[in-house]
Amino acid sequence: MLSCVAMTKHDTHRAIDAIWKIESPRLIATVARMVRDLDLAEELAQDALVSALEQWPREGVPRNPGAWLTQAAKHRAVDRIRRERMAGRKLEALGKDMEGLLESDDDRLIDALDDDIGDDMLRLIFTACHPALSIEARVALTLRLLGGLTTDEIARAFLVPEATVAQRIVRAKRSLADEAVAYEVPRGEALKERLASVLRVLYLIFNEGYAATTGGDWMRPALCDEAQRLGRILAELMPGEAEVHGLVALMEIQASRAGARTGPDGQPILLLDQDRHRWDRLLIGRGLTALERAERLGGAHGPYALQAAIAACHARATRADDTDWPRIAALYAELVEVVPSPVVELNRAVAVSMSEGPDAALPIVEALIGEPALRDYHLLPSVHGDLLFRLGRIDDAREAFLRAARMTRNERERTLLESRARACTSATPD
Repeated sequence: MLSCVAMTKHDTHRAIDAIWKIESPRLIATVARMVRDLDLAEELAQDALVSALEQWPREGVPRNPGAWLTQAAKHRAVDRIRRERMAGRKLEALGKDMEGLLESDDDRLIDALDDDIGDDMLRLIFTACHPALSIEARVALTLRLLGGLTTDEIARAFLVPEATVAQRIVRAKRSLADEAVAYEVPRGEALKERLASVLRVLYLIFNEGYAATTGGDWMRPALCDEAQRLGRILAELMPGEAEVHGLVALMEIQASRAGARTGPDGQPILLLDQDRHRWDRLLIGRGLTALERAERLGGAHGPYALQAAIAACHARATRADDTDWPRIAALYAELVEVVPSPVVELNRAVAVSMSEGPDAALPIVEALIGEPALRDYHLLPSVHGDLLFRLGRIDDAREAFLRAARMTRNERERTLLESRARACTSATPD
């Protein structure tokens, strides 16, 4: 019998909430391998949670609550498989080799079905991020299954109705079933394609947390935290994949600035104006270590590793004036070759302006003004306004900042851009 930890009923429920958030992805992953059905896996995992809510307040929290929940969910999965068999509705995906096992006792059957938890988590990650799903569906399903977030929490994070998120998740599961997507980690070239999808989902989740698209908050730290946590898990499960470490490095280093990116009133503080003493040195250290791993694995020129190397240039500079802008400009030039993108080119222009001056960067930015992909991208007129201001074209700069303010959907960013436009009225450029 498992030894238990005694606590009050209120404390027990709080403990269950915390444990569930940590353990639910592993639990769902383990059960999904057994039943080959994400909806059923979630249902059985929830059944185990209900059992915990009923028993733990009376008996105490087990010393190993994750093992308790996993065992409870596995027993329910075995019961479900047996009921399906008795009703003549065998789960086809389990195959004929299940026939003999079903005659065993529960413990023997569970042992026979056991597998490494890392394999289960990998299968779940690759399933949730399957390219057959829309990117919105991948993000929602990943946060639901692997982040342990409720549909309400996901909806609040992305400022969309809860019903919209619920529909995305339902449709995603239905699409996976309709497409008969295998619950597995692909191999060979298929692995590269699918891994790119997984990394993109984590990257998008982190970016939305780091610079919120809409709403009244500049950042949504919970999303950054989830993306970092999932990235660390993926790095443990796939230690030989350079770009996984590259993405982890990028997220860790970027997240290190979170405490310095806003003032007491919640208003944004731009990179060059941040108090670097408030940057998290632990996260920077973790990020630099992950970047070194990516480079040792031959991934120095991957898109995420290159972005991490750019972030590392900022992290290593104890003062803004110490920033190695020529190296950052060179890294962006390489990134443009690896991932051709007008957004990357715009970022390169910023680095060029800092290393060679605004007059060298202005032609790069003005060449992007007619780019269809940047038509609604508020950072284009924002960067344009900054260059114009530094070149003494104050009236043009003010118009650019106002245009950027009209385009952004984030209230904090709009306030910042409007203040920069007002500052142009009486300011004199350096």
